[in-house]
Amino acid sequence: MRATAQWLHKMAADSEPESDVFEITDFTTASEWERFISKVEEVLNDWKLIGVSSGKPLEKGVYTSGIWEEKSDEISFADFRFSITHHYLVQEAGDKDGKEELVEDVLPLSMQDLLCMNNDFPPRAHCLVRWYGLREFVVIAPAANNDAVLSESKCNLLLSSVSIALGNTGCQVPLFVQIHHKWRRMYVGECQGPGVRTDFEMVHLRKVPNQYTHLSGLLDIFKSKIGCPLTPLPPVNIAIRLTYVLQDWQQYFWPQQPPDIDALIGGEVGGLEFGKLPFGACEDPISELHLAATWPNLTEGIIVDNDVYSDLDPIQAPQWSVRVRKADNPQCLLGDFLTEFFKLCRRKESTDEILGRSTFEEDGKEVADITHALSKLTEPAPVPIHKLSVTNMVHSAKKKIRKHRGVDDSPLNNEVLNTIMLFLFPDAVDKLTDGSEARPSTSRNNPPLESEQYNLYSQFKSAPSDSLTYKLALCLCMINFYHGGVKGVAHLWQEFVVEMRRRWEKNYLIPELANGSPDLRCCLLHQKLQMLNCCIERKKARDEGRKPYTSDRSPSGSSGDTGKAVDRSSGDYQKETEKERGEVGKSWESWSDSEEEFFECLSDTEELKGNGQENGKKGGTKEGSKESANLKPEGRLHPHGKLTLLHPGEPLYIPVTQEPAPMTEDLLEEQSEVLAKLGTSAEGAHLRARMQSACLLSDMESFKAANPGCCLEDFVRWYSPRDYIEEEVVDEEGNRVLKGELSARMKIPSNMWVEAWETAKPVPARRQRRLFDDTREAEKVLHYLAVQKPADLARHLLPCVIHAAVLKVKEEEMLEDIASVKKIIKQIISHSSKVLRFPNPEDKKLEEIIAQIMSAEAIIARARSLKAKFGIEKCDQEEEKEDLERFVNCLLEQPEVSVIGAGRGPAGSIIHKLFLNAQRVATMTSLDEELKRSGSSDERRLNLGAVSDFPLPAGRELILRITVPRPAPYSKPLPQRMYSVITKEDFRLAGAFSADTTFF
Repeated sequence: MRATAQWLHKMAADSEPESDVFEITDFTTASEWERFISKVEEVLNDWKLIGVSSGKPLEKGVYTSGIWEEKSDEISFADFRFSITHHYLVQEAGDKDGKEELVEDVLPLSMQDLLCMNNDFPPRAHCLVRWYGLREFVVIAPAANNDAVLSESKCNLLLSSVSIALGNTGCQVPLFVQIHHKWRRMYVGECQGPGVRTDFEMVHLRKVPNQYTHLSGLLDIFKSKIGCPLTPLPPVNIAIRLTYVLQDWQQYFWPQQPPDIDALIGGEVGGLEFGKLPFGACEDPISELHLAATWPNLTEGIIVDNDVYSDLDPIQAPQWSVRVRKADNPQCLLGDFLTEFFKLCRRKESTDEILGRSTFEEDGKEVADITHALSKLTEPAPVPIHKLSVTNMVHSAKKKIRKHRGVDDSPLNNEVLNTIMLFLFPDAVDKLTDGSEARPSTSRNNPPLESEQYNLYSQFKSAPSDSLTYKLALCLCMINFYHGGVKGVAHLWQEFVVEMRRRWEKNYLIPELANGSPDLRCCLLHQKLQMLNCCIERKKARDEGRKPYTSDRSPSGSSGDTGKAVDRSSGDYQKETEKERGEVGKSWESWSDSEEEFFECLSDTEELKGNGQENGKKGGTKEGSKESANLKPEGRLHPHGKLTLLHPGEPLYIPVTQEPAPMTEDLLEEQSEVLAKLGTSAEGAHLRARMQSACLLSDMESFKAANPGCCLEDFVRWYSPRDYIEEEVVDEEGNRVLKGELSARMKIPSNMWVEAWETAKPVPARRQRRLFDDTREAEKVLHYLAVQKPADLARHLLPCVIHAAVLKVKEEEMLEDIASVKKIIKQIISHSSKVLRFPNPEDKKLEEIIAQIMSAEAIIARARSLKAKFGIEKCDQEEEKEDLERFVNCLLEQPEVSVIGAGRGPAGSIIHKLFLNAQRVATMTSLDEELKRSGSSDERRLNLGAVSDFPLPAGRELILRITVPRPAPYSKPLPQRMYSVITKEDFRLAGAFSADTTFF
């Protein structure tokens, strides 16, 4: 009994640890492999790739002309990520209708595509499309570029997963798995249908086995792989393509001759005219021509191709197609110009840092005495205008540079600088007695003023193509490229600024700038030059108007309504100012920019302005009205139709008024900021209105001077007619008469118009304070120009350079008529219009514009290269010339172009000669020896000593097709296909082998 108890206790003790480690394996839990298969099936379901696929036979060339799309997703096997991608040719909606009508035993579309010969050797397609001719397939590949499936066990596991997923879902779309490193483009896959299966296999070698370099060896491997039990085996259908590469263009010189840079650097500028951008490639933009000779439908036994003999003569091939290989980034002149000029935008140095001491510093003489400098500003400008000359232009800046350097160290030599300055300022060779004559016509090579090309500057915010700014941009671009880079640019800009100051001081108008206020559609630099021209015009008119009275001090009668700027003598001015000099009413002119006397630069004008104001101060309002009614009218332009003053009843005269002050966009921005800072309070609004009403006050004073005894209503009738309301009323005598009154807004208390009218004195425009201080504005512009760094200058002028480049591309394109270039030009204009209209555009966007221009230039250069090689200009027959031009345009726009007539057509004959000449050069065979050779291709081939017309093919592609039962004689006949490509260092076999899974 005791022994039994001990045994039971021992059994219990032994069973306790066993219960701790006991496990139950649940075989219903999914493994990682099963989860992966499930994810593949889920993706196939989501993409609706389940069930029977349908479609009609593909048309010829649809793989190239059609649209290919793809959908991607990401799946994972454990922690290894894969991307799954569906590639498919977009087909019409009607192609997939009528699934119910399909026969049950019909083959999947992919198996039908294996035998289709309409789209062999597509020039641009996915590699699997080229190798197997498929219109739709799915690829599973490692998601990361550096990941790869290398081991055989993993490859088999993935292939098993694909097979199970296809079987579970009934998907008839081929499913591929990418194995090995991605650069090898190795794929294995499978396609399943009802009772059939196709296995996609591949071989890739670096070294080509000798027995497989020709058709006979490849047929052997194809038949052995099929293993068909039928005897005899049906003939194999064969498609062959041999590719020949032409690299030697020695017999055709590249037509674009680069400019003589040595001559340009040496100062000989005649070879490349200033103001014209260069164009074209400096090297041949076409590096290779690939000729593909194709035999699309051969039958085994018709031709012989082995290691001893071959019937494959490219001259006899029924189909030829050509593609060109373009040179990678060919050096093009216009592109180089733009790129180098754009690099200036990133420079940091100032002009003084580049050239040495300040150009405007003359050994301290000009800064020694400030009072002397100020007195020079108020001195009248000299009246005589001497002859301008180029040598006078290139003056002080050159001397100052040489003070701090050797004589020959200046970036630009005299000859180059003189040529540029003469180009920029053609008036320098004329004797000018009036600055207005300095406007020569520059329309020799420019488009019409109203044309779309001319108005392109408003879209680019550059400058008109006949303007000084535009020409300056082109000169600086050329100087930067050929004459010293940034130093040459700084030197030329220095001379330009000195010339601008000289013209201001001498009253010489700047040529080739439009009259009037600055054009806000143009770049800021162009606006500044226009502003300086406005200043010169005002200063010149003032000096010329004062000229008669500087020599004749006797009084002369007033001009009445002549409307001239000056109609009283200096003697009268002096008498009035000596008599009335004293307290000057502050009134509204205090709100102009400044009251400093030296801004006026005329000693008498500021004093004479007090004439009307003093009268208003001495007497009250009534006395002032009486005095103003007794004043003699001044500054009349002409009567305003039949209008008369309301109270005196005299004719209402339009006065001579001051022109409003011209403004550049930066001044407008400053003014807007100042007005915005006044805030929205009542006081701020009042100040803002008064600051903006300086022109209104000036016009009121001119109107009072021209119409003594007038009232505000008279002024409103002329200045703002809609604010004077007239209506018919019946008077006391019963007559219908017109009665007028001011509008409601004019009757508002403390109205600005009423306040300004009460403040305004009868002062003609010639004696008013200037609304536009030309002296101050000119000095501001000259200072602005002087402090510009080369980088700032390049930023300002880059829109002009891009504008010129676009015009150049359009001009060159018109000679070639290339559709793709027309499209690129439209894209450039659209892109540039968006980017250049705003200040400080991003460098990246500017680089994109330059890249587009370079692309257009390269296409035009390629077109010219091909036209030269195909001898289009030498062609006498018009029809043949048009065919060749069409062929060349297709070569530029299409990946591959068929040659009409193959080797016997006009284009084929030229291509044949190109290869023949290249072979002749390569083997040093003389023309006489070639002429002695027999013309028969068979005799040429048999003549071992003769040189072939074509080199050895660079690539050999073969497609072998057959439909046989597999694996048993009683199996269903199914398509078999093998693609082979052989190059010098690459050998690939891509096979699709179908088998019957029902009867095997």
